[in-house]
Amino acid sequence: MMSKVLIIGACGQIGSELTFKLREIHGAENVIASDISHSNLDIVNSGIFEIVDAQDYSSVKTCVEKHKIDTVYLMAAMLSATGEKYPMKAWDLNMNSLFHILNLAKETLIKKIFWPSSIAVFGPTTPRDNTPQHTVMEPTTVYGITKQVGERWCEYYYKKYNVDVRSIRYPGIISWKTLPGGGTTDYAVEIYHKAILEKQYQCFLSENTKLPMMFMDDAINATINIMQAPSDTITIRSSYNLAAISFTPRQIAEAIKAHITEFAISYAPDFRQEIANSWPRSINDSSARTDWKWRHTYDLQSMTKEMISQLKQKYATSSEELS
Repeated sequence: MMSKVLIIGACGQIGSELTFKLREIHGAENVIASDISHSNLDIVNSGIFEIVDAQDYSSVKTCVEKHKIDTVYLMAAMLSATGEKYPMKAWDLNMNSLFHILNLAKETLIKKIFWPSSIAVFGPTTPRDNTPQHTVMEPTTVYGITKQVGERWCEYYYKKYNVDVRSIRYPGIISWKTLPGGGTTDYAVEIYHKAILEKQYQCFLSENTKLPMMFMDDAINATINIMQAPSDTITIRSSYNLAAISFTPRQIAEAIKAHITEFAISYAPDFRQEIANSWPRSINDSSARTDWKWRHTYDLQSMTKEMISQLKQKYATSSEELS
């Protein structure tokens, strides 16, 4: 019997690309996209779309029952930098939405859940290099706090109620298809746009701030791979470390200069620098690589080549449409 999938937060950066990929796998009629508005017309027009408020239990439950959903990807969240501006809104959105989905699974209305965690669960007391799967976590952001608490609840619902919930700790995600959504790692998306449009970029992090990153294609593959893995291979029900590449703003600028020689970068660290300083520089994801055979594909050079190629084409097409 074909799985019926609901993606909550389908208009966001990761949610939108995940929606398209899952529709390729399961068929557009079996993947219901949802969000609080029709903000992404590509998503709205590519298959079934529902307005769903992730914070409203009745709204979520109605959609689940209407479409006989068995699998939910909960991608709605307020990210790190935005969450620091609106801490209580971040707490309410990130926590209430998770509880609604966990409780629907507890009531056996759905069978499987994907919920993303983040490297934001780590803090300044965490080992910053080759950060282990199990380690000290003292997050300093509201976003990180919600993710750490969420991990504990996911594991609790698995152990107490046998809820099949799966999670990965995303590093910074880089994509050419969608604009950044308010995260501390978003400089690594903005920089490519600015390189093409203006040949310069002022970075809000210092030049040697090394952070774990990942190209969107790898992130989507990891998300789908963990959900397709047999349940008995998933040994961690809080959240798996996930890694691909780590680099600094200076290193990404050098990679861009290999394609756009006149590109120039300057640095003006702001409040996001303190957040970045509390996060790991590199991640040990050996558990994911062992349990469900996770492998990444893109390094900094291949990712940069793809980003610049796709964005140049995108902006050229936009210019042609406007002329």
